[in-house]
Amino acid sequence: MVKIGPQPGPQTTFLSSPADIAIYGGAAGGGKTYALLLEFLRHVKNPAFGAVIFRRTSEQVRMEGGLWDESQNLYPLLGAKGKEIKMEWEFPAGSKIRFDSLQYEKDKLQFQGAQICGLGLDELTHFTESQFFYLLSRNRSTCGIRPYVRATTNPDATSWVKSFLAPWLDPSHPLHASSGEMRYLEREAGVSVWHNQPSPNRKSVAFICSNIYDNAILMARDPGYLANLRALNLVDRKRLLDGDWDVVEGGNLFKPEWFGIVELPPPGGQRVRFWDLAATKATKGTDPDYTVGVLMNRGQDGRLTIEDVRRVRETPLTVEKLVRQTAQLDGEMVSVRMEQEPGSSGVGLVDRYRREILCGFDFRGVRSSGDKTARAKPLSAQAEAGHVRLVRAPWNLDFLNELALFPTAGAHDDQVDAASGAFRELVKKRVIELGFS
Repeated sequence: MVKIGPQPGPQTTFLSSPADIAIYGGAAGGGKTYALLLEFLRHVKNPAFGAVIFRRTSEQVRMEGGLWDESQNLYPLLGAKGKEIKMEWEFPAGSKIRFDSLQYEKDKLQFQGAQICGLGLDELTHFTESQFFYLLSRNRSTCGIRPYVRATTNPDATSWVKSFLAPWLDPSHPLHASSGEMRYLEREAGVSVWHNQPSPNRKSVAFICSNIYDNAILMARDPGYLANLRALNLVDRKRLLDGDWDVVEGGNLFKPEWFGIVELPPPGGQRVRFWDLAATKATKGTDPDYTVGVLMNRGQDGRLTIEDVRRVRETPLTVEKLVRQTAQLDGEMVSVRMEQEPGSSGVGLVDRYRREILCGFDFRGVRSSGDKTARAKPLSAQAEAGHVRLVRAPWNLDFLNELALFPTAGAHDDQVDAASGAFRELVKKRVIELGFS
């Protein structure tokens, strides 16, 4: 005997909501995907019922722990047959639940003329506002069941979803609502207008807050997940653990007080000098990028020490001389890495440094992946945990000021890039040393 149903608390509130549009979540670990999969099961004995649950990309639908993966543990219990290529389940009565994606903005037009009684959107902030409201126009039914929408979300201060959920997220909103309480939406010239009374032209909407502490099953089965959330960098932790809809990346990724100061570098350890190159000399009225080389040490205890930062805005020839001289001063035991820009010019530059400038040193170009913020987050987490120190030197203040601003539009981020690159290389070295691939 297998019992299928929601957990007491917010999950039950979500699955019991009479709203036309109910949105669930606001933090990680609240059982959002499972709740979405459960929701449409209430109608599967109606042979004419159909539901479509969307993720932004098909890869997200199929990933481990995603919609398709989780549905395989649930829908066969009710006799459903899965069609993996179509990402569709058909139940004994003939009803269907399908998964789909809207990777590109234009993909919404594939659903022109569609009739979707049960409309689900997993991770609503990943979709655009126009995709959401276009799909809302496809939310209709002739199967005898009132069409409705169910969505899940995590916080994102820059998303349209935050503005949409203002009655629940903004305490100063004139129609402020508590979790699970309904408000009534009317769209006027593409603008959401909220009311506290229903009418035929309005959609009822509810937002139900949840977090990992509401998910007793997850806490019991995987107690380490809470530790994982607590180990995130400041911004992601406040979003995913605390459910903070206001925290933004700029100025939150690094705090100066996280960095300890030491008088001398520690003995031993693994050392890498990572260069982020620029080749423009500063002139009056200009503010070009810097060439930055960060020397970082990883000790046996795993703690990181930034021993030195070289930072200039000079011509390519002067930069080459600086890189060569710095490598000689650091010594042959220090690995030298350099960010390799995309394309043939980046390959050519790294090859020149390998053959001419740094011949005889442990040197390699490194291709970057992901945006600058994503690359900086692992170092941010280490700094917040108190695992990063600076050797006292004149460069300390400029270094900490830049990190405190990152990522802020218009602010320099060359020292952040170089420090993040050095940390990535030291982590790779540690993985190799431990015998992992």
